[in-house]
Amino acid sequence: MRYGTSTPAALVERAAEHGQSVLALTDRDGLYGAVKFVQVATAAGIAPVLGVDLAVLAGEPGFRPGSGPAAYGTGTSPAAYGTGSGPAAYGTGSGPAAYGTGSGPAAYGTGHGWGSGAPGWRDVPGALGAEGPSSPRVRTPVRGGAERDPRHPRVTVLARGSGAGLPAGVGWASLCRLVTDTHLSGERGQPVTSAAAIARRCAVGDEGGSGPLTVLLGPDSDVGRALLARRSERARALLAAWQRVLPPGALAIEVVCHGGPEGTPASRGHAARMLGLADEAGLPAVLTAAVRHADPGESAVVDVLDAARRLVVLDTRHLDRVTDAAHLASTPAMHAIAREVTSGDGTRADALIAQTLTLAMACAQDARRDLGIGAVHLPEPTSLGIEPGVDPQSVLEQRCRDAILTRYPSAGEHERHTLESRLTDELKVVAELGYPTYFLTVAAVVDLIRDMGVRVAARGSGAGSLVNYLLGISGVDPIRYDLLMERFCSPLRAELPDIDIDVESARRTEVYERILERFGGERVTCVSMMDTYKVRHAVRDVGAALGLPPQEIDEIAKAFPHIRARDARSAIAELPELRSRGLASPRLSLLFDLVEHLDGLPRHIALHPCGVVLSNTGLLDRTPVEASWLGFPMSQFDKDDVETLGLLKLDVLGIRMQSAMAHAVSEAARVDGVGIDLDDPQQVPLDDEATFRLIRTTHTLGCFQIESPGQRELIGKFGPERFEDLIIDISLFRPGPVKSDMIVPFLEARHGWKAVEYLHPTLVPALEETAGVVVFHEQVLKIVAETTGVTLAEADEVRRAMGTPQGQIEVEAWWRPAAAGA
Repeated sequence: MRYGTSTPAALVERAAEHGQSVLALTDRDGLYGAVKFVQVATAAGIAPVLGVDLAVLAGEPGFRPGSGPAAYGTGTSPAAYGTGSGPAAYGTGSGPAAYGTGSGPAAYGTGHGWGSGAPGWRDVPGALGAEGPSSPRVRTPVRGGAERDPRHPRVTVLARGSGAGLPAGVGWASLCRLVTDTHLSGERGQPVTSAAAIARRCAVGDEGGSGPLTVLLGPDSDVGRALLARRSERARALLAAWQRVLPPGALAIEVVCHGGPEGTPASRGHAARMLGLADEAGLPAVLTAAVRHADPGESAVVDVLDAARRLVVLDTRHLDRVTDAAHLASTPAMHAIAREVTSGDGTRADALIAQTLTLAMACAQDARRDLGIGAVHLPEPTSLGIEPGVDPQSVLEQRCRDAILTRYPSAGEHERHTLESRLTDELKVVAELGYPTYFLTVAAVVDLIRDMGVRVAARGSGAGSLVNYLLGISGVDPIRYDLLMERFCSPLRAELPDIDIDVESARRTEVYERILERFGGERVTCVSMMDTYKVRHAVRDVGAALGLPPQEIDEIAKAFPHIRARDARSAIAELPELRSRGLASPRLSLLFDLVEHLDGLPRHIALHPCGVVLSNTGLLDRTPVEASWLGFPMSQFDKDDVETLGLLKLDVLGIRMQSAMAHAVSEAARVDGVGIDLDDPQQVPLDDEATFRLIRTTHTLGCFQIESPGQRELIGKFGPERFEDLIIDISLFRPGPVKSDMIVPFLEARHGWKAVEYLHPTLVPALEETAGVVVFHEQVLKIVAETTGVTLAEADEVRRAMGTPQGQIEVEAWWRPAAAGA
C-alpha cells in the first residue's frame, strides 16, 4: 500500500512492449494484486512469477525496532541512504526478460538483530537474534506517538512452480500461508515476519525434492545492509545463518544496481559486492530492477507515497531513493547493467542473466494449475452433514421434491406437473454445472441465520430459481411472478451464481460470527475491498507531503466533490465555486500535478461491507488472509478476485429496514402481547386494501424503497392497487428506465391516455403486464428468445452483452439478421 505507482496491467503492458517473457509481482507485505496480475500476464503471453516483500524482525528478547549494533556500523548520512527498491505498489516486476522482484525501502541506519530461536541462528555473534552487548534506546518521534516505519530489513519470498518439479499449487499455497502467518501473528497494519516463520514455510515435504519457496536476500536485507557498511565478515555470518535455517536450494542473492553514488544502496559497488558474496557462498544470484513504477520520470510520485506512508514531509532525509532508476527497464538495459556489475566480464554477466532466467522459470505460476483459476472450490459435502459416498445432487433433489408439498400445499394436478417439470429442468442445469454443493451451502447458511431468530431474505436474480424457493433461500415464488432461472444460473455461464442475503443490520456481525463458528476459519473468510485514491484523499496526502498548513489542506480537500483524483483540474475549470477559492492559482500547480498522478492507486485495504467467502479446507492455500479492524479474517483479494478463483462469495447485507421490522414485531409482542409473523400471508396479506390506500396517499416515509421524494411522486402518479404494481413501480424507478424515459410512456398507457403499443403481436404475452413497456430483465430475455429463436439461456447472454456501449452495437448487428431469419 502506498509504495508503487503502477498497476499490474501497466507493468505487464510495458513488459510486453519490451518483448520480455517473464515478469514477477512482489507486492509489499501481501499478495493484493496477484490474481489480476496473473490474468493480465497470462493473456499477454508472459509467464507470471509471484512473491511478497516482507519485513523481518527478531522475536528474541533484547531487540527492539530501530535498535541494533550501530545499524551494522554504517556511519552513513541522515536516514542512512534509505533507497528505493521494492514491489510496485499493487504490483511490481522487471529485470532481464522482465524478471523483477521487490526489496523494500531501507533506512540503512536502523538495523537490528532478528532471529527467532530457530536452530543455528543464535550461534552467530551479533546476528539474527543474538543479543548485542548494548542495544541503544529506542528513539521516539519528536511529536510523540508510535514509529510509523521502523524500517526493518526486508526479504523477498517467491513461490516456486512446476518448473521446479513441484506438484501443482504447492508453492502458491506456501506463499499464501506465509503471508497469512505474518499478518495474523502481529499487530494489524504492521506485518513483520521472522526467520523461523519463513523457514517453516520453506520446509521440504517428506517426499523430498525442492522446497516450495525461494528467499531472495537483496540490498535491503540484513546481508545487504552489512555489505553496504562494508562489514564483509558480518555479511558472511548472516548469510551462513540463513543457509543453516533454510533448506538447500531455497536461498538466492538479489542483485540490484540503480547507479547511485558509491556508498548508497543499490549502487554499482553495492551490487558488485552482493554478486561477489553469492559467488563466494556458491549461491545463485539474480539480477532485478526492484521496480516501483513502470516508466522513468515517476519518481516524484514515489516520494509522495513514501512521505504519506511515514507521515512526514518531503525531505532528502526521508527519500527511499538516490536515483530515479526503479522503473521497468528494457532487456538490453538489464544486460548492460549485468556487464556493469561484473566489471565488463561478459562470461559472468551472461551467467548472471542465465541464473536469473533459470530461477524465474522455476518460479513461474500457472493460472489454472497453481492458483486454481477456472475451477470451483466449494465446501466439502461432509461439512454440510452429508455422509461420505452420498451424492450431493441426490440430497438436493430429495430436499427440493419434499418441499413441494409444504411450499405448494394446495397445488392441483396441472400446477404440480408444471412444478415438477420446472424443477427437473433446474436440477438438470445444477447437475451439469456441478453446483449442488453450492445450493446446499447457501441453504445451510440461510437456515443458520433463521435459527438465530434473525430476519433473512434473498434478493436479486436468485429469486428466479425454484430450487432456491424450495430450499427456503428465497421467499419469492418464481412460478407466481413468472421469474426465470436463466437470469440467475445458466449452463452457458461458467461462473458461480450470485445470491444476496438480506439480514438485520443490527445483527450482521453476529451473523458473520455464527457462520465462522459453523464452518470454521479454515473454510470461511470475509472479502476485502481496495480503497483507492480519490481527489480528497489525494489532496490530503500530497498536501501534507508538500508541507502545506493543515487548515489549508482541509479546506482544499473539502471543497471538492467526491470525484476521481485525475479529474481535479477538470473540476476546477468547470466549477466556479472551486475557482473562487483560488484553486486555479499557479502556486498549487505542483499539488494538483501530484494529486492527478495518484488517481486510482491503492491507499489501504478494508473489510467489504457484505462479502463472505466459503470454501473447503484448502481456502488458506488459495488466498492470504489478514485481520480487519473489526477482528474478522479478511482475504487480501477483492470480490472480483475471489470469484475468479472459483470461491463461493455470499453477500450478507445488513438492511436497516429488516431491523426496523424485527423491532416492531418485538415491541408489539412486548407491549400488546401479540405475536406477528410477517412472512405469513394469512397474518400479513399482500392484497390488503387499507395498505394500498395509504400508499396511494404518498405518505410513505419509512416505507422501504418507496420513501424517497422521487418515489413518492411516482407513487402518486402511478396509483398502485396490487402488490405487482409495487414491483413495477420499484423497477421503473431505477437509473436505466429513468434515463431511457420509460416512465412517461408507461403511465400514459396504464391510465389510458394513450393506446398500448406492441412492436409485434408475438410480444404481447411478454409485455402485457407492463402496458407494452419493457421494465424487467425477464422481459428482455423473452423478447430476444421470441424474436430470434434462441434459448432463454442464450438470450440472457445477449442481455448481459447489452450492458456496454460496444456490446449494444454488437447485439444490434447480430439481432437484425437473426430476427429476420426467425
